[in-house]
Amino acid sequence: MSTIIDSGLVAEHNAKLRSNLEADYAALGGMLERRGQNIEQLTTLAQGFAVAVPSWGVGTGGTRFARFPGPGEPRNIFEKMDDCGVIHQLTAATPGVSLHFPWDKTDDVAALREAATRHGLYFDAVNSNTFQDQAGQEHSYKFGSLTAASAQVRAQAVQHNIDCIELGHALGSKALTVWVGDGANFPGQHNLRAVLERYLDSMRGVVSALPADWQVFIEHKLFEPAFYATAIADWGTSYACATELGPQAKCLVDLGHHAPNTNIEMIVARLAQFGKLGGFHFNDSKYGDDDLDAGSINPFQLFLVFNELADAALREGEAFKPAYMLDQSHNVTDPIESLMSSAIEVQRAYIQSALVDRIALAHHQEQHDVLQSAQALKQAFRTDVAPILAMARLRSGGAIDPVAAYRSSGYRRQKAEERPARAGASGSGIV
Repeated sequence: MSTIIDSGLVAEHNAKLRSNLEADYAALGGMLERRGQNIEQLTTLAQGFAVAVPSWGVGTGGTRFARFPGPGEPRNIFEKMDDCGVIHQLTAATPGVSLHFPWDKTDDVAALREAATRHGLYFDAVNSNTFQDQAGQEHSYKFGSLTAASAQVRAQAVQHNIDCIELGHALGSKALTVWVGDGANFPGQHNLRAVLERYLDSMRGVVSALPADWQVFIEHKLFEPAFYATAIADWGTSYACATELGPQAKCLVDLGHHAPNTNIEMIVARLAQFGKLGGFHFNDSKYGDDDLDAGSINPFQLFLVFNELADAALREGEAFKPAYMLDQSHNVTDPIESLMSSAIEVQRAYIQSALVDRIALAHHQEQHDVLQSAQALKQAFRTDVAPILAMARLRSGGAIDPVAAYRSSGYRRQKAEERPARAGASGSGIV
């Protein structure tokens, strides 16, 4: 694997921080040992963790009103791969890249695969886009795509998803994520039942094109742009559709796609229980689908999600392998810094969930000791596992402090010179 940021610079950065890290690691190890936990096992667990980076996330996103380009943002998929390579080099936790078509479409599949291999990356789930009209598109998605009243529009949307499957298959991906913004803004705009019937009919065409070892992830979203009734608005509809479409169809949970204060961890538990939890788009939210950095608003909720995932893994064993992906929009931060920070926050929740004393928790629950049940979770959540994460990065060839190493490398300044901003050349696609 080639390194984009000079490995000597990373090594120099780590050397300055190593003695303090080792002291913190030893102190944490002693505390965990008194709890009956082994810090080395937890560090190995952290080294095995992986979350995919969204290709669209390395570009600057936007708001409902404007997009303010960032310096040196990528202009094509190959420049995106360079940025994704930097994120994985420094965090050692993001080997997967989730592509979005047609934003990331290329005619040179071999070159794209080679770029991924060069950076030590692979392609995670690919994403289709029928929520925007593209240049030269014959039929508009203004009034729906997979659910449109027009058979021609639905056929076009189905074919686009099939094209995504074929391109993803050529790149080594194993899953397709489908999100549609279809729905209504006014009562009476469409027949609510007919819309879902058309969705299922369209998705049967998509599922029939899946390779035998592929899955399709159905992504739900409460609102936007359909503010009255969204076709796939909640986990119940997603679950019902995934059940109807068969074993290759699973549900994807985006942490921002829910009403405020929704108990997302319970949704995760339910979908895992029924064998339909396909994966996640990790981000955070204050008001709606804000696409904020993971763990930036409600880190306890992120921990509680992983607590349910840890429980499901104990119940289901090796067969339980949901896909982990980030899905964020960065308007005022450096996208690379935000994605590195988010990957670390997701990894943090993963390791904190492994600290839960599940024997003690089950005992407290059986005894109806509500306070101690809650404290069993809080003890794990309050534990600062930063030394474990930093040691895992160090041992895996990453940076003890990824953001500091990145800033000292001058990568963003260099790319600002190499990639002058051009109108309409966002690396994101999201406005």
